[in-house]
Amino acid sequence: MKTRAYQIRLVNRDQIKLQRKQRGPGKPKKGKETGNVMPLPIYHNSDAMNPEHIQPIPITTGVITVSSSRNIETDSSGKIIATSLRQAGYAVEYYEIVPDQIETIREAMVNGLKQCDCLILNGGTGLTSDDCTIEAIEPLYEKKIDGFGELFRAKSYEEIGSAAMLSRASAGIIRKHVVFCIPGSNAAVKLAMITLIIPEIRHILTHARK
Repeated sequence: MKTRAYQIRLVNRDQIKLQRKQRGPGKPKKGKETGNVMPLPIYHNSDAMNPEHIQPIPITTGVITVSSSRNIETDSSGKIIATSLRQAGYAVEYYEIVPDQIETIREAMVNGLKQCDCLILNGGTGLTSDDCTIEAIEPLYEKKIDGFGELFRAKSYEEIGSAAMLSRASAGIIRKHVVFCIPGSNAAVKLAMITLIIPEIRHILTHARK
């Protein structure tokens, strides 16, 4: 798969100094360096890893939006996920909107995994009484990917501060498939897709299928 570059916020002065040293003498870039949004390449870690860890396996994906109020027209987060997957070269074979009900969420997940290698659920990961995506999905994990939730909250902290602790974003392996559960806001979906999910889908599934 071709590598892709995304924009991230550059605030680390040591990183700036390193980039200057690598760039060598020349005309400095205009604008303040701290706090600017500057294009930096984020490469898939296949460049540095043993090729056995990431195989060119066929991968299909699916999207489930957990919401009692959205429909196809208003499901902006689901559209962002599907678009991100297609742009990264992954076929989206399953899409469904389900209400905040544990059994309904599980049923949709089971149906999705019949068609997909990677399933992404958005919505229902917070702390309100209606939020039950984690209660529906986590008990079914055969292996939990602890690092996903940890990294998502760490990256969210950079964006929204201590409110990031309210997210219960999660991921795990179920029958050699990978399932991600992420918040339903557009900003959270973009963060998860661009910085965590898209770069690691193939890597995770290569290991899960062994």
